[in-house]
Amino acid sequence: MEAAREALSRARRTARDKGLRPGSPGRARRRRGGGAGEEPDPRARRDPQLLGDEMERLVAGRGWAGEVQVGGVVGRWRAIVGDQVADQVEVVAFEGSTLTVRARSTAWATQMRLLTSTVLARIEELVGEGVVAEIVVQGPAGPHWRKGPLSSGGRGPRDTYG
Repeated sequence: MEAAREALSRARRTARDKGLRPGSPGRARRRRGGGAGEEPDPRARRDPQLLGDEMERLVAGRGWAGEVQVGGVVGRWRAIVGDQVADQVEVVAFEGSTLTVRARSTAWATQMRLLTSTVLARIEELVGEGVVAEIVVQGPAGPHWRKGPLSSGGRGPRDTYG
């Protein structure tokens, strides 16, 4: 018991000589990793990290890179083509590297076909290369003749159309 008291009083004297007082925060020594044979500081992984870096690590680790790029095209559609075109042309599907869009009128479908190369270049600029290789433009959907919940299947009375 006496040896423990002597050791404690020695530690207190040493701390007092260094200018440390009881209850005051001490200076933590940090090991810097990266040298030959040194391990990185285990506290470093708990330090705050940049959100963008962590999101990139998460996306890469889970294999979500393709889905994120698809979401980037669909989510940024208005920024890619502009407000006027985005009001008239919407994204319908994205399969592989083929983007399918539908225009509200045949005039806008023609305009979108003329803008395809410009839109592809803009997608490469904003989202990344190789995300979209082809844009398929569809015209407006034709009228549907089905009215109400109790309509019959098949062509019905309009079977003389073709």
